[in-house]
Amino acid sequence: MNLNSEKLDWKLVRLDENTEIKLFECADEELNDFLFNDAKNYLSSLLAVTYLIQTKDETIAYFCLANDRVMKDDEEKSVWNKINRIVPNEKRHRSYPAIKIGRLAVSKKYAGFGFGNFMVKTVREMYTKNNQLQSGCRFITIDAYKNALGFYEKNHFNYLTDKDKTSETRAMYFDLKALN
Repeated sequence: MNLNSEKLDWKLVRLDENTEIKLFECADEELNDFLFNDAKNYLSSLLAVTYLIQTKDETIAYFCLANDRVMKDDEEKSVWNKINRIVPNEKRHRSYPAIKIGRLAVSKKYAGFGFGNFMVKTVREMYTKNNQLQSGCRFITIDAYKNALGFYEKNHFNYLTDKDKTSETRAMYFDLKALN
């Protein structure tokens, strides 16, 4: 199934302090816990903004965004050289602005419907098609769980380092300029 073949009446909602967080359960208890117990606190503390995909009765999926940066790591010269080559010489720095997808989760009931891809596409469009009205942002970053690496690879994310090959999460990035 995909987003177009399922006749769901859903909408994308930016979480605020009055938003009702409706029934949601994904396969990861930590992601469930964040949505119900931390998302509003992150918002009120100005740490992250959460977006929900909701129907009248349930939350289908969510993602949260926070500011980040891609920073030079002197031990990872080959990765940094690859990133730096895509930036014009006169604009090169030791770090570049990024938006981090801090959390991204889809309800077990809707896994495989395409909501994960939709959310990644939505973040890309927020920082390219909407003219970045708030601030400049060159990259999207994610600390991807091992079981989600394939999903982010399919969405054209690259690994930021090889240092975390054996970790539970891997730092990855997507160059927003690649969409132009």
